[in-house]
Amino acid sequence: MIRNVLIVRSGKGDKDRRTVLPERLKDDLIAHMDSVRAIYEKDRAQGVNGVYVPGALDKKYPNAGKEWAWFWLFPSKSLSVDPRTLAVRRHHLHPASLQRAFKAAVVKAGIAKQVSVHTLRHSFATHLLESGYDIRTIQELLGHKNLQTTMIYTHVANKNVLGVKSPLDR
Repeated sequence: MIRNVLIVRSGKGDKDRRTVLPERLKDDLIAHMDSVRAIYEKDRAQGVNGVYVPGALDKKYPNAGKEWAWFWLFPSKSLSVDPRTLAVRRHHLHPASLQRAFKAAVVKAGIAKQVSVHTLRHSFATHLLESGYDIRTIQELLGHKNLQTTMIYTHVANKNVLGVKSPLDR
């Protein structure tokens, strides 16, 4: 959260990427992290195995999975058996849980369009383009290797190519 930058670990395409943290969400995120910290502390006090850390990292830093820095930002409510190690541990929220909650919010908001959590990613890119940010910056924020992938968003943002509002619309 330093400098309003978030690092998303294992996001789309299992890639890590940096993105912006909206200033207006900072206090809510800090409050959320405080509640997650309580879960982390409870797990440590009860001797629950730490989070799964991939092989080479686990060998290099054997206690990393029990450190706060490695704990999930969105942990699951319950413990489960890790199929890789058979250890009982807390995992992150399953993506399907987020999808269900998002779909429920869409219905509650009365949005008739077909949308998903991924729609937020498209909206983010489109709004950045419409606000005048350059395509290379957007490419980096989305984590695209190929600029052509990012260029897909330009067709949506090109609706008013001149960026001019007609005097009749004022």
